Amino acid sequence: MRLLLPALLLAAGVAVAQAPKPLVSGDPARVERIRKLKMPKVEKPTMFGTPEADAVVSAMEIFPEDNPWNLVVEDWPVHPKSKAIVESIGAAKPLRYNPDMGYILVPPDQKKVEVKLFEYPDESDKGPFPVPDNVPIEGWPAHFKRDPKYKGITLDDVQRDTLKEDGDRHASIVDPASGVLYELYRLRKKDTGWEASCAAVFDLKSNKLRPDGWTSTDAAGLPIFPATIRYDEIKRGMVEHAMRFTVKRSRKAYVYPATHFASRLTDEALPRMGERFRLKASVDISKFSPEAQAILKGLKKYGMYVADNGIDWALSCTPDERIPVLHDELRKLKGADFEVVVAPEGYKPPR
Repeated sequence: MRLLLPALLLAAGVAVAQAPKPLVSGDPARVERIRKLKMPKVEKPTMFGTPEADAVVSAMEIFPEDNPWNLVVEDWPVHPKSKAIVESIGAAKPLRYNPDMGYILVPPDQKKVEVKLFEYPDESDKGPFPVPDNVPIEGWPAHFKRDPKYKGITLDDVQRDTLKEDGDRHASIVDPASGVLYELYRLRKKDTGWEASCAAVFDLKSNKLRPDGWTSTDAAGLPIFPATIRYDEIKRGMVEHAMRFTVKRSRKAYVYPATHFASRLTDEALPRMGERFRLKASVDISKFSPEAQAILKGLKKYGMYVADNGIDWALSCTPDERIPVLHDELRKLKGADFEVVVAPEGYKPPR
């Protein structure tokens, strides 16, 4: 067998310079795995938390390979003010997670309905939208079924907010065949139809952002579905995308890929919307459960974005009853275990 020159040099004990590892790239193995799978057809509205939904999203290419959500950041430079930013959120505060952001898959011919937009119509995409009758509202089902105070509550009760809890009431609707994501904020069913505060539509085949200065169903103007921790990826052993998290105090500023801020505070020690963090490589995660490790491995490799104002250090997870309660484990990690990262010099965001 003929040996290539580098192999001959190595055999002779001569050092060979290796090609530098690109600092801005996705994971080719992730893309290859996804493309080897055949995505099943969605013929009717299919709720997350089911094997049918798992099979579809496991085979979905959610944004292009070079999209910021899919970039590996384990070797990215640390922000010069990382320590101050972490301390502004709370270096001693625990990592949290919320079983909050669900989704539903719909076929491309799903009937579209009008949704009355009452708060941010000027920063919303126009309808109608493919809202199925069984669209899950934020927290359904795990949050409601695990809490005794909600005993007997139905999805219809949650959709209509019969308990008058209000809240953010996010909803994500995914058309996998068309590669389109529809997200609604404060979605509520009424006898006259659906209403929501804001509507955002994302082309999952594109790197296109929201218009500059526009919000979405997240304060930062970001999508929620691509950032949410799902059961199928926990089962695979790693969350293979950046995640979303919230902070109580953010700065009146945003950084790519965010398009909107939600604060009047100007202290530069505060994180901007779209600020990217990662779990430090030095943090030992070997004693965590496989489910928690899947999240923590992803936080080391892909990191997480500041996406909204809320509980400090709180990640979003699907309210899937198959995912065990991870509060006690994740709380073992503190803010000081994270660092803020920035894109390498010369990086040009894809458009």
